[in-house]
Amino acid sequence: MLRIRFSRTGKVGQPSYRIVVAEHRAPVKGRYIENLGHYLPARNPKTAVINKDRVTHWISKGALPTDSVAALLKKEGFANMEKYLEPRDKQKKKKGEEAKAETKPAATPPPAAEKSEKAAAPAA
Repeated sequence: MLRIRFSRTGKVGQPSYRIVVAEHRAPVKGRYIENLGHYLPARNPKTAVINKDRVTHWISKGALPTDSVAALLKKEGFANMEKYLEPRDKQKKKKGEEAKAETKPAATPPPAAEKSEKAAAPAA
């Protein structure tokens, strides 16, 4: 399966990315089929150069953009990128809250013994 994804280049602490089409099992810094542009997040303002014709070509052929590439493409004005974005939670759970949510006690039904005592008392 083909993916449109980032391939990291640049120095330590100065990231720059190529936007490439690659097989999903290929290594991140390995072989790719085509270079579609680049993204420079370390610059002020952030710079993205994307070949829009080739991106639409590869998407029409079945290549899926990764979540981060889809977010960048959406910012750059591509339509219908929402279907490639994974839902993001606005608030992250803390470690203690996760444990409480997992071990939350179930609602206990009222004891059956109390019901039988009340039912037996009026009968007598």
